[in-house]
Amino acid sequence: MEAALKLVEPIQPPSSEGYRVLARKYRPTKLSEVIGQDFLVETLRRGIGENRLGHAFILTGIRGTGKTTTARIIARSLNCEKGPTPEPCGTCSSCMSISQDRSMDVIEIDAASRTSVDDIREIIDASRYKAVSARYKIYIIDEVHMLSKSAFNALLKTLEEPPPHVKFIFATTEIHKVPATILSRCVRFDLKRIESPTLVAYFKTLCEQEKVTYEEDALGLIAKAAEGSVRDGLSLLDQSITYGTSHVTTAQVRQMLGLSDQGVLLELFQIMMEGNIAVALEKLRYFYQEAADPLRILEDLLDLTHWLQCLKISPSLAQEVTLTAEKREKGLELAQALSIPTLTRVWQILLKGFEEIKRAPSPQKALEVIIIRLTYLAPLPPLSELIEGITEETLEKKKS
Repeated sequence: MEAALKLVEPIQPPSSEGYRVLARKYRPTKLSEVIGQDFLVETLRRGIGENRLGHAFILTGIRGTGKTTTARIIARSLNCEKGPTPEPCGTCSSCMSISQDRSMDVIEIDAASRTSVDDIREIIDASRYKAVSARYKIYIIDEVHMLSKSAFNALLKTLEEPPPHVKFIFATTEIHKVPATILSRCVRFDLKRIESPTLVAYFKTLCEQEKVTYEEDALGLIAKAAEGSVRDGLSLLDQSITYGTSHVTTAQVRQMLGLSDQGVLLELFQIMMEGNIAVALEKLRYFYQEAADPLRILEDLLDLTHWLQCLKISPSLAQEVTLTAEKREKGLELAQALSIPTLTRVWQILLKGFEEIKRAPSPQKALEVIIIRLTYLAPLPPLSELIEGITEETLEKKKS
């Protein structure tokens, strides 16, 4: 984990370039700088070090987990003048030309815009010739699933038995659209979502590098909103730094993301479960005043319901939600007071309400109706008690 959190030294851009976003400024250039992909890093490090790398790779995962970045690192590692090495120097002519996107031997292709069989034939024809100045001629094909069927078929033979000086690296977000015949000829790496604690630790290091003050809860909210994507998280962090003028606070991040205040959300949930309609609607209007989106409020209520269910089963299952100790204690009391059947019914109503809000001409009014429905649900006894009561009443009538 320590190695996974090492930070790449930022390359200072020329003054004419202006500001560089964090996602570009801190893009990893070595395997040791890649975070949250320990299996991938260790496998590639050993493969490069022992010269046991295949001729074709396919990297898959959600957006922003490092597919294209890893492909460029592999290209740099294989073609570094001091290599092949898992830690390219970054200063030789080969490393510099790759990092500046001007290498004639590392060809990056966007399959979304070059999908035809003619484009692939150009690659096949060019692959017969040796690299101009580097060790390998490397083709990086991004979004490879966008290639046409005929383009995939044209690639098959070359992909199975390529010239010794050629390497293919594919990247895709939709691995299921890539034919099995292509997959069988590639070494596959599945890049997983980056865990929130890893993202938070990374954001802390970045903020210190950028001399930005921050609240840890705010970074936790950004990490959660990123949903495992480093690029999404860095974009949100960039936005929050600009919004807060180099001060990243929880309140500002909540406002930026349109998130509900967790303390008020817990109060709203408790009031609903007590069946107090008037106060519940009053609390709901607080969110409207804060410009919270009705769909976002409903999403937060769904998250809270899920968290309470996990908290009721086992407190260890509910550590991901960003709450203070006081609010976490309040949530624990609420979870103990409610039954699993009640929380399940709340979840079902909220989930059904999600689609209702999408279709409603007035999302705000639709959310109010859902809240009213939930407040009437709360006082209802569990189904098992109702059945038991009916059974006892029936038996008493028979006896009389």
